Amino acid sequence: MHAADRHDRGMPAVGCAPRAHRTHAPSGNHGAHGVRTLRAAAALLLALAAPAYATQVSVHDPVMAKEGNTYYLYSTGPGITFYSSTDMRTWKPEGRVFAGEPAWARRAAPTFNDHVWAPDIQHRKGRYLLYYSVSGFGKNTSGIGVTSNATLDPRSPDYRWQDQGMVLQSVPGRDLWNAIDSNVVEDEQGTGWMSFGSFWTGIKLVKLDDSWTRLAEPQEWHTIARRERPAFAPDEQAGPAEIEAPFVFKKNGWYYLFVSWGLCCKKADSTYHVVVGRSKAATGPYLDRAGRDMAAGGGSLVLQGDKAWRGLGHNSAYTFDGKDYMVLHAYETADKYLQKLKVLEMKWDRDGWPTIDPQDLDRYRSELRE
Repeated sequence: MHAADRHDRGMPAVGCAPRAHRTHAPSGNHGAHGVRTLRAAAALLLALAAPAYATQVSVHDPVMAKEGNTYYLYSTGPGITFYSSTDMRTWKPEGRVFAGEPAWARRAAPTFNDHVWAPDIQHRKGRYLLYYSVSGFGKNTSGIGVTSNATLDPRSPDYRWQDQGMVLQSVPGRDLWNAIDSNVVEDEQGTGWMSFGSFWTGIKLVKLDDSWTRLAEPQEWHTIARRERPAFAPDEQAGPAEIEAPFVFKKNGWYYLFVSWGLCCKKADSTYHVVVGRSKAATGPYLDRAGRDMAAGGGSLVLQGDKAWRGLGHNSAYTFDGKDYMVLHAYETADKYLQKLKVLEMKWDRDGWPTIDPQDLDRYRSELRE
């Protein structure tokens, strides 16, 4: 489940320490004062000599696209917050996608509070499609919408988001699934499939029409991943089946389904982590390393938190300039568990499974440039 996006904050940048000048403590009644002065000066120099860290990018549920030489990062936040970069490390805030709120948002989610969740960015027939979710925390009064643009460059004269409205809605008492956390993948026939879901009965996959803005008719649905949900769990409650945030990545003839297990947004109690399965077909079945179907609770660990990064997840995955990357958020223990952007190189073992070096969590440090 997703918490409302928090404000960026971090350690202030500090300049270089000035060169120290040797000072002799005065004699007589002023000696004690001189010692105190020296101690104060030493403390100041130690503070100035501390490592200087720029503010990191603080995001939930990051997704990314590249247009020309510029990367664009979209995340959960007021109106969908987004950033631009030329190196995937230094990011410039670009504001919000929606100046107001989607016109249909409060019909689907009466408690909608301007925070648009879990974007997904795709390119289709010369236009960019930005999928997004509206919901209430812990509820399945939810909807998935999509907006389109000819370019991602906010300084282009062609830049204008045009909302295409709601694609899919979940209704309490009717649906045992939650219409948030969408991701679209194109199969070998050029058909778009939208995966989505959070808690309840897991991750669903539904076929899109040729525009990728509406469901195909007749409708075709699949359950591609789930975790055990007790039969006695009330229908209106999310239940204990901790699974959400699907992302399907194509590589070497396989479709890899990443999902997040555990709890996000719980500070020291966050248990978020990423698991994976794969299939030869977009519709599944997705099996883990041991051959277990993800629709029956299977999933192989890709990355989990540690002491420095308590929980991590809601990943996306991309190939840029011949390298594969996993993009996700992680909660930094040293900064009161504030969520931070991570862009990590994804490699592949001899059996064709994705691997991430956990030490890259410390190596990657984004920088926010106003």
